Amino acid sequence: MKVTAKQIDEANVSIVATIVPADLKGKLDVLAQKAGTKVKVNGFRKGKVPAHVVKQMYGEKLDQDAEAEAIREILDAGSKELGLKSDRVVGQPVFKKYNKTDAGIEVEIELSLRPQLDLEGYAKLAPAYKEPKVSDKERDERLDGLVEAQAPFEKIKRKRMLRDGDMAVIDFEGSVDGVLFDGGKAEGFNLRIGSGQFIPGFEDQIIGMKPEEEKVIAVTFPGQYPSKDLAGKEAEFKVKLHEIQEKTAPELTDELAAKLLRGEANPTVDLLREKVAEQIKSEKLSKIYNEELKPKMVEALVAHYDFALPNNIVEQEIDAKLNEKARTMSKEELEGYKADPKKVEALRETLRADAIASVKATFIIDAIAKKEKIDVSNDEVNQAIYYEAMMSGQDPQKIIKYYHENNLLPAVKMGMIEDKLFAKILGLDK
Repeated sequence: MKVTAKQIDEANVSIVATIVPADLKGKLDVLAQKAGTKVKVNGFRKGKVPAHVVKQMYGEKLDQDAEAEAIREILDAGSKELGLKSDRVVGQPVFKKYNKTDAGIEVEIELSLRPQLDLEGYAKLAPAYKEPKVSDKERDERLDGLVEAQAPFEKIKRKRMLRDGDMAVIDFEGSVDGVLFDGGKAEGFNLRIGSGQFIPGFEDQIIGMKPEEEKVIAVTFPGQYPSKDLAGKEAEFKVKLHEIQEKTAPELTDELAAKLLRGEANPTVDLLREKVAEQIKSEKLSKIYNEELKPKMVEALVAHYDFALPNNIVEQEIDAKLNEKARTMSKEELEGYKADPKKVEALRETLRADAIASVKATFIIDAIAKKEKIDVSNDEVNQAIYYEAMMSGQDPQKIIKYYHENNLLPAVKMGMIEDKLFAKILGLDK
């Protein structure tokens, strides 16, 4: 079996060979003999099944195994010829040709290699940015909100009308076409005005009511309302306002600061002001990073480094982008693409430039992160997913399970490594 290997470029290799029938027959005989020592066949002693019987029973499977073994030998021979180490090969081999003829099987395989990069100069590519500032007004407004959140709602002592931000204690009874509906009645219900808790228009129409006042209001249930019997229907609600409650912000003292600064040593009002300012600054910096610095950094890295990319990885990225685009298509659009392979190929080509940039950025960032000894543990990845799930009100365990089952953890990990790396390069980790 003659094997010829050549380097297409720095990241791709072509291996060509012809598997002759004699080679396959020899491998088939060996496989059949080995199988004969393991399989059980009625009429033959265990371990003594003749090779020709095994071939009759498992011929197709043995043929496949013989061909697979020949392919492994071809890959080993080609790699040895070019001096390739296994850790440089990325992705799966791509068969460019696999033609079966009477003379044998003509094989052409393309292997892709991890790029070897000269990483000098990346620190100079960091985009400049202005350190965000926090005004006293911004800090005090945030502080007022924190203090107000600690205040309980209390019944107002003076007489006035209901307004936005108040807590209204109400009775209500809803009907559609004069008929009461399930869940449309309550007594002594606490409704924060402006919370959007009720049907659109309900809260707006009770603003201005006075305690003990009764009113009938008309609203329309949203078309997407969960109850199909009520969705899109016009309804009337009889409302009685019993009580108006408002928040009275407590005085900002060291005692309240200690409550808001749990775990801090020597908590004071001044320290609270300092921490609030730091939080606002961190939020501003995070916004600048995500919207400006990160995209500019990636763009600069991709433009700065020039190297060959593994073809199979690029094609995989195009496939991923194609699938992502397909999820946004209508049924009619999808059917149109399924019926026209040339149309699919044309769409793939429109995605190629973005796919190349994405793959290029991934290899650059991975290489620099290794040089800078930046890594993220699996525990850190799980903790990040857990936190995001908690913040969005989802079940963390279910979300983590979903990420595991759909092999999404590597992408999350890569994103976290990228952020750690860029924070170091940009000086944001100080």
